[in-house]
Amino acid sequence: MISMLNEPIALGGLRLKNRLIMAPLQQYMGTSEGLATNHHIEHYGRRAQHVGLIILESTAISPNGRLWGNDIGIFSDQHIEPLRKVTDAIHAHQTPVFIQLSHGGRKSSPEVTNSLVAPSAIAYDDYYGIPKALSPVGIEHIIHEYRLAAKRSIEAGFDGIEIHAAHGFLIHQFMSPLSNKRTDAYGGSAEHRARFLKEVLCEVREEVGRDYPVIVRISATDYSKKGLTPTEWVRMLQPLEAELNAIHVSTGGITPVQPSDIYTAYQLPHAAAIKPHFTIPVIAVGEIYTHSLANRILEDQLADLIAIGRPLLEDPDYAERMLIP
Repeated sequence: MISMLNEPIALGGLRLKNRLIMAPLQQYMGTSEGLATNHHIEHYGRRAQHVGLIILESTAISPNGRLWGNDIGIFSDQHIEPLRKVTDAIHAHQTPVFIQLSHGGRKSSPEVTNSLVAPSAIAYDDYYGIPKALSPVGIEHIIHEYRLAAKRSIEAGFDGIEIHAAHGFLIHQFMSPLSNKRTDAYGGSAEHRARFLKEVLCEVREEVGRDYPVIVRISATDYSKKGLTPTEWVRMLQPLEAELNAIHVSTGGITPVQPSDIYTAYQLPHAAAIKPHFTIPVIAVGEIYTHSLANRILEDQLADLIAIGRPLLEDPDYAERMLIP
């Protein structure tokens, strides 16, 4: 009998050959202009044969939202062709690829960011410094940048989009009460804090259409009693479910506080807590590195797909062995 890890699954109008995903992990190999390079072509192409889906590393939608000075971006038409070469290399193995669209907000790189912005003028730490609170006009501008990035993503050959709303970056900053102290329509209640994500999703969805997969990556917990929890994420995401095709559950990043212990499947309880409240698939990630564990998670309906990252950095063929019962 075929294992669940090897079973196909649909994300929107896209059918994946199995339920193992290559998670987005930075390569720190972009040019100073944020262009993808031959490293990205070779790196992703080499790892594309066995996984059901690749999610490309965080890709900046704005020159002022880059996470590092050597990351990649999609904030100009100049970025399209280099990224097209990456998607072509992945498609050569009949494997689909999503782009992860991001804006660093208050965690954007000081090396390449001219204007550090956030929902509120609260610093992440001394290294990044105090950001400027976004005006309604500034918010509207960034939402439009997401739409332009979505348009370019299709032109670059991506099969879907992951909206990065995790790890302390801009959308997460709007969602979390630790970083969002606004008193306007984008702050206060959970519904208001989710408004920025809602408007980004609506703009992206309007650009790409209903059948094109759009998923979201979240940090289910802020590792703080006053921060986000899976329960609050459920409350904020349920009204947005019609715009989404999956929820990718990670943790942390809104403050420098780290989990007290990283152990096998340490983030799984958060995915499992979120899953019963949605009909769309939930992706689990975090130290799930064996076939038996991944398959048991799927069989127990704790998640619908499994994402792995670091083992594939060390061994391009790791997915092949993980898929073998």
